[in-house]
Amino acid sequence: MNSNIIKKIARALPLGAAAVLALTACNPEPDESNLYTFTGQTAEDFIVAEPSLTAFHTILSRVGLERTLASYGQYTVFAPNNDGVYRYIDQLFNDTTARIPHNGVDVALYNSGQKLEALTDSLCSDIARYHMLGSSRSIIDMGVEGGTVNTMLGVPLSTSIDSLGQTVLNGVAAIISQDNEVTNGYVHIVDNVAPRNSRVLTDELERHPEFSIFFEALKATGLGEMLKVTSKAKTWENEEDINDHWDVSTDGTRTNLLWWPKECKKGFTIFAETDAVMNSAGIHNFAELVEYANRVYANAADWYSYLSETGNTVSTGNDYTNRFNALNMFVAYHIVDQAMPQDQMVFEFKGRRDINYWNYVNDGEPQNYYETMLPNTLMKLWQPNPLTDKQVYINRWKLLHTLTDEVGTQGSEAMHPLQQAGVRVTKKDIQAYNGYVHPIQGMLVYDYNVPNGVLYERMRFDTMDFMPEFQNNNIRYATMSEVSAWNGGGSGARVAFPLDFFDGCVCYNEQNKLRYNVKGAYNAYNADTFQGWGLFDLSIKMPPLPTGSYEVRINWVPMSHGSMVQFFWGTSSDVQQMVAMDIPIDARIGKLDPRIGWTKFYEEEDQGIATDAAMRNRGYMRGLYCSVDHPENAIDTPTTDRNLRGTDGNTQLRKILGRVDIKQSERYWLRLKNTDPDGGDHLKWQVDFIEFVPVNVVDNPQYAEDWF
Repeated sequence: MNSNIIKKIARALPLGAAAVLALTACNPEPDESNLYTFTGQTAEDFIVAEPSLTAFHTILSRVGLERTLASYGQYTVFAPNNDGVYRYIDQLFNDTTARIPHNGVDVALYNSGQKLEALTDSLCSDIARYHMLGSSRSIIDMGVEGGTVNTMLGVPLSTSIDSLGQTVLNGVAAIISQDNEVTNGYVHIVDNVAPRNSRVLTDELERHPEFSIFFEALKATGLGEMLKVTSKAKTWENEEDINDHWDVSTDGTRTNLLWWPKECKKGFTIFAETDAVMNSAGIHNFAELVEYANRVYANAADWYSYLSETGNTVSTGNDYTNRFNALNMFVAYHIVDQAMPQDQMVFEFKGRRDINYWNYVNDGEPQNYYETMLPNTLMKLWQPNPLTDKQVYINRWKLLHTLTDEVGTQGSEAMHPLQQAGVRVTKKDIQAYNGYVHPIQGMLVYDYNVPNGVLYERMRFDTMDFMPEFQNNNIRYATMSEVSAWNGGGSGARVAFPLDFFDGCVCYNEQNKLRYNVKGAYNAYNADTFQGWGLFDLSIKMPPLPTGSYEVRINWVPMSHGSMVQFFWGTSSDVQQMVAMDIPIDARIGKLDPRIGWTKFYEEEDQGIATDAAMRNRGYMRGLYCSVDHPENAIDTPTTDRNLRGTDGNTQLRKILGRVDIKQSERYWLRLKNTDPDGGDHLKWQVDFIEFVPVNVVDNPQYAEDWF
C-alpha cells in the first residue's frame, strides 16, 4: 500500500491505532527445574577448598548458611578473603560513632585475639547474607557499567568499575578473583567486606560537601526529618498474618507455597543539584537559592492547579517549613518516596531481546512517572537512547510525543522537535540506609512546562510506579531465583502480600489474594505484574495528574481462568462514593471473539487501521508495538522486528474504561470487583499497567496516537 495513503488513513483516524502485542501475563508456569538439580563442586565446596576464605567460611557456618551453599539453587557469593574479614572486624570494634558500643563486638573476646568469636550471631548473619545473592551472576551479568544487585539480606549492593577495570562492591570491596563457576552459581573473591551504610538519607547527604547548599535548604524546610523514616511500624511474622500464600491452579487446588515480606520498609530518592550546578545558575549560597525559588515559584498558581483548588497560595517569606513556601516547594519536588539506585529509575533495556526484557523493540524507550513530595505532582524519568548513551533525563519534553503522522512508528522527526532537554541524572549512586542521592546536572523545578508539556501526553503507569512498597522492599527488580532463595529454595515465580501491606490498596473482604508476578517470570509490561485470585473486591489509589479530562485504559489479557470484573471510579476508597465504569468485563473471552475483534494487522493491506477503529468502537485497543512476544512463541525473522509480535499466542489488549474529569487536588481510586456468581478461588484479576490520556490527545484532528 502506498505510504502516502497510509499516512492519510492515520491522520483521518484519531482513534489510537495500536499494534499487536506480544506481552502476555498469562503464560504457562515458568520452568524452575534448573534451579534445583546439579552435580559437582558447589559454592560451599569451593569456599572450603580455598585457604584465603577460612574466616568467611567460619561466619557462614556460625549461622548455618554453609548448608545453603551446598544445596540446590542458584547463588552468587562475594567471598571476602581473610585479610578483608579481620580488617572489617577491626573497623566495627573501633567505630566510635556506632549506636551500640563496638557495634556489638565482644570486647573480651576481641582483646584476647578471638576476633571471629567476638562477632555476634546477628552480625555473622548480616555479613553472610549481604555477600550472597539468590541468583547466578557472572561479571558480565552484573553489567559493564556496574549496577545494583539484590542480596539475601534484602539490602541492595551497588557495583561499579574502578580505574583498573575491576568490579567493586559499594566502592570498597574489589573483586580480585572473578567468575569461579560452580554447579550452583558463582563465587567471586573480594579483598574487603562490603560495608553496609547505617546512616539515613539526611545524615548521608550531610557528609557530602558538594551538596552543601541543597542540604542547607533540606534542613531549613524540615523535609530532612521526613527522610529519616525507615519502615512502617507494622510487621507480619506469622502465617495467620496473611490470608493465603499459596498459588491456586485453574481447578482451584493449592500448588506452590509463596514467599511474603515480613516487614515493610520505607525509602526515598533525592535528585540534588551539586554546588557546582547551582553556581552555574548564579546560586552561590543559601540566600541566593531562596531568591531563585521565590522567583521560579512566585506565580506557580498559574500552572499548579492544586494551589487554587485547595485555597493555598505561594509564600515567599522565611517560614521555610510551610509546605507552600517557595523554597519548600523547590526542595520537595526533588524527592521521590522510592529508594531507586541509578539502574532502577526506569526499566532499562539491558542489551538482550531474548530474555526478560520485552518492551524495547522498534526503538521503544524506557520511561516512568513518579510522584514527588510536592503535593500531587509527578516527574517523568526518560531514557531516550537506551542502546547508545543510556542516560536518564528528568522532565524531557518533545512536542506531540505520543502522536504520529505515520503508521506503526513514533512519527517523523519533524513533528517531534525537542522542546526541553530535561535535567540529566548523573550515573552515580550515593547510597544510604533508606535510599539514594543522585546528582543532577541542571536546575530541577515544577514549572509551566511540566503539566502543559512534559505530562501532556499518553501517560502509561506500570502499577509498580505508583506503589512504592515494591521498590522500597527490593521486590520490583528481584529475579525469580532471588525470590526462590528468600523462599528457602521454594517457588520464586510470585510473591504474596498481607492485605494491608500497601498504603494504596484497600481490600474489602478476606477473600482477596494479592500477588506479584516476579520480573522475568512472565511476559508482561516491564516483565512483571500485580495480580491475584479469588472472590476479589479491592481498590487501588491512582497516581496524581494535572487537572484535565482523560481517557482511562487498563491492560487486559483474555484468559480462561479470568473472571467477570466490574470497575468503579471515585475520589475515595469508600465504595459508597464510587461510580461504575462501563459494564462488567468478561476476561474469559478470547481476542478473536467478535466482541473484541483482534486481527493480524501485518496481514492486512492497511496495516490494521480499519480493525483498530472497529476494536476501539467495542472498547478495546491492541497492545504495545514496543513489546516483544515471549521468546518461545516469537517468529524471529531477519527481515523485520515487527514479526516478533506477529504470533497467535496469548496477546495482551488494552480496555478503554471511559473518560473522567480529574482535579490535581483530588486523589482517585479504581475499584475491581469480581461479579462472576459462579466464581471460585482460581479466578484472576490483574493490574499490569494503566494509561491516562488527555482527551485532546485522543481526539486530535490531525494525528493519531502512535502504536507504542
